Amino acid sequence: MNRFVLLLLAILQLTSAFAPAWKFGTRSFTLFAEGDQEGGAAIAKPKIKTDQKTKTVQKQKYKQSQEAKTHDPIARREEIFEEAPMYNLMLLGDESYDTAHVAERLCAIVDDMDEDQATSVILQASKGGEAMCGKYPMEKAELYKEQLIRSDPMIYSDIEKE
Repeated sequence: MNRFVLLLLAILQLTSAFAPAWKFGTRSFTLFAEGDQEGGAAIAKPKIKTDQKTKTVQKQKYKQSQEAKTHDPIARREEIFEEAPMYNLMLLGDESYDTAHVAERLCAIVDDMDEDQATSVILQASKGGEAMCGKYPMEKAELYKEQLIRSDPMIYSDIEKE
């Protein structure tokens, strides 16, 4: 009996879902406007309210408080820089030096030295025992010294604090 009632309810729901709207009165809308207008049936125009009001809200400007006046300069702490200590790269004189080889290696290793400077440094080193190649920061002077010692044959040099 329960199954029979459920079956009848299901059939009733299906028939109401697929039935035309005018039959059960649940869905009623008009596709065509009818009346005494000439020209036959026309598509109905919905009644729409077209008046719209726009409300504009203006932002308020607030004055910001200034902590420092514009004419007062901001005092900055002066940074104290110490210059790096400079060291003299000294070429030590040796009788076994080949002048052409030493000049070539000095020009290749020391950045700011040309052939004329290199030959004059070699001549001073051979006469006086040592000659200054240039003034450099400690790291650069040590680098030049190590590179001169590693050349084959070795070129002896030393660094001295200025």
